[in-house]
Amino acid sequence: MIYEEKYKKWLSSSVLSDEEKTELTSLSEKEIEDRFYEDLAFGTGGLRGVMAVGSNRMNVHTVRQATEGLARELLDSQSADRGVVIGYDSRNRSASFARASAEVLSAFGIVAYLFDHLCPTPEVSFAVRHLGCAAGIVITASHNPKEYNGYKVYDSEGTQISPARAARILSFIRAVPLPECSHGAADPSLIRTVGDDVHTAYVDRVLEESTGIEIPADLHVLYTPLHGAGNLPVRRVLSALGVRVTVVEAQEKPNGDFPTVKSPNPENREAFDLAIAYAKEHPVDLILGTDPDSDRLGLVVREKDGAFTVLNGNETGSLLAEFVLRKTAERGMPNDPRIVKTIVTTELVREIATAYGVKTEDVLTGFKYIGDKIKEYEQAGASFLFGLEESYGYLKGTYARDKDAVVAAMLAVELAAECKAEGITLADRLQTIHEKYGYYKEQLLTFTLKGIEGKTRIETLMAHLRALPPLLGERERIDYSKGIGTLPKSDVLKFVFSDGWIAVRPSGTEPKIKFYLAAKGKSAEISEKNLADRIEWVKHTVEMK
Repeated sequence: MIYEEKYKKWLSSSVLSDEEKTELTSLSEKEIEDRFYEDLAFGTGGLRGVMAVGSNRMNVHTVRQATEGLARELLDSQSADRGVVIGYDSRNRSASFARASAEVLSAFGIVAYLFDHLCPTPEVSFAVRHLGCAAGIVITASHNPKEYNGYKVYDSEGTQISPARAARILSFIRAVPLPECSHGAADPSLIRTVGDDVHTAYVDRVLEESTGIEIPADLHVLYTPLHGAGNLPVRRVLSALGVRVTVVEAQEKPNGDFPTVKSPNPENREAFDLAIAYAKEHPVDLILGTDPDSDRLGLVVREKDGAFTVLNGNETGSLLAEFVLRKTAERGMPNDPRIVKTIVTTELVREIATAYGVKTEDVLTGFKYIGDKIKEYEQAGASFLFGLEESYGYLKGTYARDKDAVVAAMLAVELAAECKAEGITLADRLQTIHEKYGYYKEQLLTFTLKGIEGKTRIETLMAHLRALPPLLGERERIDYSKGIGTLPKSDVLKFVFSDGWIAVRPSGTEPKIKFYLAAKGKSAEISEKNLADRIEWVKHTVEMK
């Protein structure tokens, strides 16, 4: 069906409100095309898109369609009797999308366990197994700007669904008409409340991952939840450890408009502007920041001269990995210990793990692949120690199968406590790691290319990069779209050099193409120079195409 026909169908539908129809009639021809030229993609990340009326947007109709597809898939696989747990973050409409999902499931006779409070995404992953559910749904767009929302699906292990499972669910979704859908009336008796008992169980399980570091009374931590769901769980965990925590007041309360930041993303330095301004006037040792669904953690550390340094995801990950490995080694390594990282995450972690006799495994971008490894290790008798990705995602423990900023915040504070007791800073500890293992520098370059034209340009750019002759100093070119080893095929290309690499991939959740750059040198100056050269090459290449 061409976009004009879909537009007219939506405009004449009896299920759309007058407000929704008014929104549609106000659109330009180009806006109509963008909203209806395709349906919002459903993949391993579920749905994610701008909130608005249309088949290519996040709205109650596309949410209901996705949930009906999931319900029919669960019934077909005869696993629906175990129910589905549903959580949501602080974004606008997250609660109403969660309620709509619960209503659709109940209409199919499936019990929906609906959180009665905001919760971190990893808490939903935990709750799936804790409640013995067949699946989980979390309404969130993670760290995306305020106009976005999303719909993520977990399997019975609390891991994001596999590509094969996503394709199966999608086949059921495609049979559901939009915007009407085909389910019957909701059954309120099948919508059960998830309250503080599950939250307490989750917090208790996070606390079991503590390294047991004694917290100095004068350690002062500043925390910003960036108007998201992390506020209460992060503070609850740190309070249990006796940590003195101050919250950035202007960013404490949940607010889907995220009024104090351009984007609620701890990967962006400006997200910490208010926190740094406060810290300059107070004796703050460490600043923590979590995104709206509290699965990503950003750190800002105070240098000895009083200046503040915002760490990138690779730096934080290296610090936490070294800390976890060292504390685990002190207690005695378990059987066949493993670290898991994504293919675009720093190789420094592998160097550190090797020094401790721990194997590092690479997986595709996306924490779901790290979650898959946890299950694989449990079946094989191996031991998962730590998982990380450069995009500020970390996990210690197997209670969840997704990245968790709550446990990462706890580990970061314990590391800061250890450093303070030694009279050093986290920046000093990172320098020590570089001196021992090498100076690694990484940077992410992201280019936003929206709409049909942007999608076409991204495809053209990827084709151009694949067709390039060997680059100067290139040792290997890895095209993950062809399938590498046991990894699934993925639209990722990696240029490998003796002193680092350049990897590129289109985002699976936003209209963006991402370049991951890495360099290693015998000194910080050398690695920074190599990184700067690669940055210039990428910018020139993108501009040319």
